[in-house]
Amino acid sequence: MDKNIPVSQRETYVPSQFTEFLWWLATAEKEILVDSVIDRNRYRIIGMTVLATWIFASFTWTYFFSTIVNSLLLAIALGLFMGFVILTIDRALIKGITRFNKRKLAPLLFRGLLALTIGTFMAQPAVLYMFDKEIQLQASLDNEKKKQTKLQELDLLYKGQREVLNRQNESIKKELAGKYDAVSKARENFLAETDGSGGTGKIGIKDIAIAKRNEYQKLDGEYQNMLKESKPKLDSNDAALKAIDAQIKAGQENFTTYLNTGFLTRVEALNNLVRGNDALAFRYYLIVFILMLIELMPVIAKTILPSGSYDEKAMLREEMEIEIAHGNTRKEKELKELYNQLAFENDKEAITAFFNLSKDDRYEKMKAFSKKWKEENHQTYDGLWEKMKKEILTKQEN
Repeated sequence: MDKNIPVSQRETYVPSQFTEFLWWLATAEKEILVDSVIDRNRYRIIGMTVLATWIFASFTWTYFFSTIVNSLLLAIALGLFMGFVILTIDRALIKGITRFNKRKLAPLLFRGLLALTIGTFMAQPAVLYMFDKEIQLQASLDNEKKKQTKLQELDLLYKGQREVLNRQNESIKKELAGKYDAVSKARENFLAETDGSGGTGKIGIKDIAIAKRNEYQKLDGEYQNMLKESKPKLDSNDAALKAIDAQIKAGQENFTTYLNTGFLTRVEALNNLVRGNDALAFRYYLIVFILMLIELMPVIAKTILPSGSYDEKAMLREEMEIEIAHGNTRKEKELKELYNQLAFENDKEAITAFFNLSKDDRYEKMKAFSKKWKEENHQTYDGLWEKMKKEILTKQEN
């Protein structure tokens, strides 16, 4: 706190460099504020709120950029730059708040809305940092769900092709199975006829047994031909099915490479956490509100702190400077008008003297032209006049 300095020694007050820095943050004019004893501390308080907001903004933006860039130095540089931008906006906001417009609703609404918007965005990285472990866990679960969803989408994409190929395979296999059953039945009939367990009941190769053997061999030949013809088609369909499986696997692996824990992924994970946990949701909104207040601190401090003599002095100083500027402009105008007037009068006298001095010479030149015209009979009077106009008469200024 400032010491009680006697009236005769107040002009000797010299603020420290840190105090001057806080005053600069609070957009106060040092030359006016040094004489406002009560307002010195007020503007130190406002400066501290701006400093805290600046540090908080630089930290949150640095963390934000660390989630999207690989270089820590680049993230720090970008964070400091954005922190400086926030500082500039805060200084502009509080500079516009004076004792004469604190009660005006429209400026306050605009400043509050701007600060609220910035505060909401700045609170997001800070909340992500505070709940980092929980968010990392939720993000991993969300990524697994995304993998499953992607796999389902890929299966749905190739479902039609798979069904066509599987139907073709089933049709071919069904036809082969039917043919194989016929071959098996013919073989059983032939064997039953030869061992006497079926057919005519006679053992040995007889006419009927030979006929059944020929039927069996014919069917078996047809089956072998069908099997030979169907195998390339089955192999081609199996290869196509394997290719589809490979494409699905490649698409899944390619999709996995894009999964990350970047800023938007963490925001999504945080939203999922808040949506599914009421206790966490309450604390989340409470923390967001507190962090938003940090951004609003400079505007709130400048608005709620009472105004002292500084604002009055600043207004009077500004009015004085405006009045002096008007006076200087008016005097400058008068001097320019005086210069122009005197220049006009002197130029007028010089032009008059010029015509007076050249009057006799002009008469002499006119006489010479007239004499020459008189001696030269071939020249017309109009020609003489044209020549005299060109050589003697003056041209009007544009």
